[in-house]
Amino acid sequence: MKLADLDIIVTAPPAPGWGGRYWILVKLTTDTGVVGWGECYASSIGPAAMTHVIRDVFARHMADQNPEDIELMFRRAYSAGFTQRPDLTVMGAWSGLEIACWDILGKDRDRPVHALIGGRLNDRIRAYTYLYPQDHHPLPAFWASAEMAAESALACVEAGYSAVKFDPAGPYTIRAGHMPSMFDISTSVSFCRTIREAVGDRADLLFGTHGQFSTGGAVRMGQALEPFSPLWYEEPCPPDTDLSAVAQQVRIPVATGERLTTKAEFANALRQGVSILQPALGRSGGIWETKKIAAIAEVHNAQMAPHLYAGPVEWAANVQLAAAIPNILMAETIETPFHSALIKNSLTVEGGYIPVPTAPGLGIDVDEDLARAHPFTGDGLHLQMQEDPISYHAVNNFAGGAPVKRDAD
Repeated sequence: MKLADLDIIVTAPPAPGWGGRYWILVKLTTDTGVVGWGECYASSIGPAAMTHVIRDVFARHMADQNPEDIELMFRRAYSAGFTQRPDLTVMGAWSGLEIACWDILGKDRDRPVHALIGGRLNDRIRAYTYLYPQDHHPLPAFWASAEMAAESALACVEAGYSAVKFDPAGPYTIRAGHMPSMFDISTSVSFCRTIREAVGDRADLLFGTHGQFSTGGAVRMGQALEPFSPLWYEEPCPPDTDLSAVAQQVRIPVATGERLTTKAEFANALRQGVSILQPALGRSGGIWETKKIAAIAEVHNAQMAPHLYAGPVEWAANVQLAAAIPNILMAETIETPFHSALIKNSLTVEGGYIPVPTAPGLGIDVDEDLARAHPFTGDGLHLQMQEDPISYHAVNNFAGGAPVKRDAD
């Protein structure tokens, strides 16, 4: 069995648009007719350019190769260009293609992917969700309203979720890490207090940022949130920052990983005192590389919480990995009608947990026609940083890097 054909579909999720402006889906077909699906979580360049990178990685390192040869193909992609170091764009391409190889192997052997990487240790995976606006919540006011966030949090908890994530700490910008304004600190404290009062001890609070703070700013913000006992403090500084000082001075577990790739970068985070890793499998190196990352984390007594701001194919890969590792904490999920429809409801959340599928491969059934019916026609990146600096005299109301779409938009 050899890898014979590659097809790439860039899908734009319709309203509400959660998961980014577009999802890059890859479809691999073998010379024996077995089809595998993957998803590339890559946003450094636009999708038109990214498709050329994906095709080059496939043609140069994978075409005509047995999909079993994961380690060989990884070493080629990682090293062949006299690089031998983490490269977000190349690893983003490789990761989605690698996921598709595992989908092929599982289907060829009539076994779920988790059975091929150590077997199923976990029958269900604890899920968490970001706090998204409800239909009656006005935008962009929702993003700075602790009361509306608490209302969404309570709805999530009543639906079964035991952990909710929110990010009220102001905008993330193209500039270096900044010192938060007093308003941003006060707003963040208000969110934690109001959400905690709404959900009590029925849910963990997951405090998200997007790497926007300087080290000193991250310490100030984190210490202000300690009384509310968040389960984690997510990516408080830019990805290349040493987080040691934050981990040592803030009594909240530090989490990071959405923007990291390969075991080299995750191992460095562990050395800095990060105790929760958040790989996005469409970027981190794929399923096999992230299994290695989980093993390194296990040695450091750290836990894994796969990140998701993408489509359901990456979600399926996250769940397959989570099923096979002992140090899984939880996995992010996004529930929209389009996420569900794209995989024909073959992966679900039930009572706050994701049942691990037992069907072959990734365990999902991709609706290829639906994916093609929603092509991306915009010119933005998957997520985009704000160019303007934050304000120290006005409200920093930021709607995120991929603004929500209403049906009427």
